[in-house]
Amino acid sequence: MNLLNNELLDSFIQIQKALYSLIKKDADRAGLTVVQVKALYKIHRTPDVGLRELAGSLKLTNSTMSGVVDRLVAHQLLERHTSSADRRAITLKLTRKGEEKLEEATGTDSSYTTKIMELTAMPQEDKDHLLRIHHLILDVLTAKEENKK
Repeated sequence: MNLLNNELLDSFIQIQKALYSLIKKDADRAGLTVVQVKALYKIHRTPDVGLRELAGSLKLTNSTMSGVVDRLVAHQLLERHTSSADRRAITLKLTRKGEEKLEEATGTDSSYTTKIMELTAMPQEDKDHLLRIHHLILDVLTAKEENKK
């Protein structure tokens, strides 16, 4: 058995590619990149989020996220604000134009949103079973190897 050509691993790769393809189609239609759509969505869901928290949630470096934010600010989709709690900290908020652009990318015409809604309509028992198996797989993949002497 070729471990690099495992049917289980291939299924995860195929699902990831299919999800990326759907969100890329929506992002392209809205004139955005996939990362920009994800950033707008995350900021929409967590207003006044900081750059570091945003980068962490999207699994990006701070410098990469800073560039993405710079471009979104330049296109007037985001605003930077000084945090009232810490004047050194900058928080991010969508502009009205940013909200409209996010709606364009993820609204009712969105392929990604339509497909995700179909998935959420799965019977709860199937979703629970799938999540249980995913947790088992994640546990195996992230378990630390025991030190062998």
